[in-house]
Amino acid sequence: MSDLDQTLQQALQQIQSAQELLGLQALRAHYLGKKGILTTQLKALGSLPAEQRREAGKVINDAKTLVEQAIDSRRLQLEQDHLQQQLSKEKVDVTLDGRSAGIGATHPITLVLQRIESLLKQYGFSVAVGPEIEDDFHNFEALNIPLHHPARAMHDTFYFPDNLLLRTHTSSVQIRVMETQSPPIRIIAPGRVYRCDSDPTHSPMFHQVEGLLVDRGVSFADLKGLIVSFLQAFFEDEKLKIRFRPSYFPFTEPSAEVDIAWKSTASKQGEEKWLEVMGCGMVHPKVFKHVGIDSTQYTGYAFGLGVERLAMLFFGIEDLRMFFENDVRFLQQFA
Repeated sequence: MSDLDQTLQQALQQIQSAQELLGLQALRAHYLGKKGILTTQLKALGSLPAEQRREAGKVINDAKTLVEQAIDSRRLQLEQDHLQQQLSKEKVDVTLDGRSAGIGATHPITLVLQRIESLLKQYGFSVAVGPEIEDDFHNFEALNIPLHHPARAMHDTFYFPDNLLLRTHTSSVQIRVMETQSPPIRIIAPGRVYRCDSDPTHSPMFHQVEGLLVDRGVSFADLKGLIVSFLQAFFEDEKLKIRFRPSYFPFTEPSAEVDIAWKSTASKQGEEKWLEVMGCGMVHPKVFKHVGIDSTQYTGYAFGLGVERLAMLFFGIEDLRMFFENDVRFLQQFA
């Protein structure tokens, strides 16, 4: 028992002197753990005579209780001291001036979309929207691209079950508008489209603006006049060189691709090259048949352009992937 008194006094002194929670935890293990001093003494009670066990057990248990209480008390004190130190270090002077927040910027793709829409609205076009998850009929069949048509291979489509897919162009919006509206129709369909492609000049998700005009007496000359006027206004260059090349699209006939003469930053002084910026053509009679418009009474033209392509040219950006990397240094240039 004399050894127990000495052990108890030593334990209480060490507990009171502990300055860290880890040290306090080590003292708990030293005295009260499975192999602790007081636990060992309890286990040794069996070696005492029967008449001494009860009294010795009570004394040891009382000592354990005192040690546990001392440890809990010291732990609460250390935790309170630590909290006060932390509050003292992290206190905030509310009288200080506030920190200025960074000003965000409109994304360059959004800027170009707004510019395109603003210019085409001046020609009387209104904006139409449609679902990004389309069915095969609106994305292909109604646009004169039947199931086994070779043009389907050009689109690299993301397919879903139940004849659904991620739209490969916003031309599907034109079909939905012609199904529900009677001519005259004059709309543009901006939005996201999806194709299985990814490199410095292609992205699996990108933006298009499709245009459609349907009325009596619409000709290719009307289409050409609109496109020339739009591109010169978009690039703010009345002398911009533009050419139309015969091409093929299943949903227009005749069809053309539109090129502009462009001098890139990497080209030699004064050297220009032709860059394709959009496709266009007269709406195919089979498309009108799918939506119930009489092709003997009405004609129309359609055009489509890639927003990223125009944005790269307009802002002088060489790598398409910069639009989607969310690099703040890049985006802040458009603030």
